[in-house]
Amino acid sequence: MTQVLLYSGLLVGGLVVSQLADLSSLRTALSTVTMVCLAYIMIEVGLEFTLDKRRLRSYGWDYVVAATAAAFPWIFCALYFIAVFQAPWTEAFLVGRFAAPTSAGVLFAMLAAAGLGTTWLFRKARVLAIFDDLDTVLFMIPLQMLVVGFKPELLTVVLLILALLGVAYRWLHALRWPIGKGWLLLYAVGIVFLCQWLEHAVHVHLEVLLPAFALGCLFHNPHDPTRVAAHPREHAYLEPEHGGMLVLDRTVKALFMFLVGCSLPQITLGGVGIGAAIFHVLLLTFVSNLGKMFPLFCYRQEASVRQRLALSVAMFPRGEVGAGVLLVALGYGLGGLPLTFAVFSLALNLLLTGAFIIAVQWLIAGEAPSNEGAPGGAARPPPTLRPETPG
Repeated sequence: MTQVLLYSGLLVGGLVVSQLADLSSLRTALSTVTMVCLAYIMIEVGLEFTLDKRRLRSYGWDYVVAATAAAFPWIFCALYFIAVFQAPWTEAFLVGRFAAPTSAGVLFAMLAAAGLGTTWLFRKARVLAIFDDLDTVLFMIPLQMLVVGFKPELLTVVLLILALLGVAYRWLHALRWPIGKGWLLLYAVGIVFLCQWLEHAVHVHLEVLLPAFALGCLFHNPHDPTRVAAHPREHAYLEPEHGGMLVLDRTVKALFMFLVGCSLPQITLGGVGIGAAIFHVLLLTFVSNLGKMFPLFCYRQEASVRQRLALSVAMFPRGEVGAGVLLVALGYGLGGLPLTFAVFSLALNLLLTGAFIIAVQWLIAGEAPSNEGAPGGAARPPPTLRPETPG
């Protein structure tokens, strides 16, 4: 919980700095450092992405549920921006994408810390959150095309994206390179350098989100999702509990949240009073989380109503990927009230993460173990299982 409060505070702190100080001379350097931090985070997301290629059909419905859980908050917020602020629909749909991604890292760590690491809810949330983030990254591509218009270079970007996805799928977690925190940061620097080189040398603008995610998918992940009991903390390998590497990991993510706040332009409420602004932030947060409720109507053969409601609430937390989407929007020169309220809504969702997890605990309190709801009472194996030998 301390970590979540820290991230929220740093996001708001960066926002305050951006309003009080002239950072224009530092924009290039700040943008580069921010992108390195974002690439580092997305590499970790790719590391957590797991597929059992022998059971691809079993992921079909999970992907549909994750896609709707990502799409509905996005659409609801975009429509809110269009209806209330008369924002251009291309801008509204790009900024509204911030509401889509569930923060996989925050969610996994909080659920595991709450003692829910062996439950059906945890296993299902693990699948949905990763697919959720993947959907967000993929949907950013056509959105960027709508914002900048069609250019011949975009064909090159599409081909690169298809190639990255193909390579990530073909050699999923097959690359046995070191994945210590220092190494991940070094890889992130390399990805940012490569993307900048592409833009300056061949005028191809490729966001770091997908290349970093694809690289993380290639790296071998020693965490064995079939042995949850052996890992009381879900990220036992990827997020060490102590030592210098934990400090490095927390520093990179904290710095990212602060720099996202620093990247924001000067805020003008345009005649909107403080009370009205608070109302818009609260309503925007409610609307975005309402879109995450679709899992409540799914998995009726696997779980009870309370478990499905708990799964929906577990998808509420937002974090670094949502902040990354706002950063992309800033890169295209977007601003105004929709972006301002999007930032405050993201911060509020972060602050509420602890309350969301408490609500999840209350909802599943007294429920049977994870095999409840499976036909005949037999445990239904989660589709994320992919046997590997922990390194």
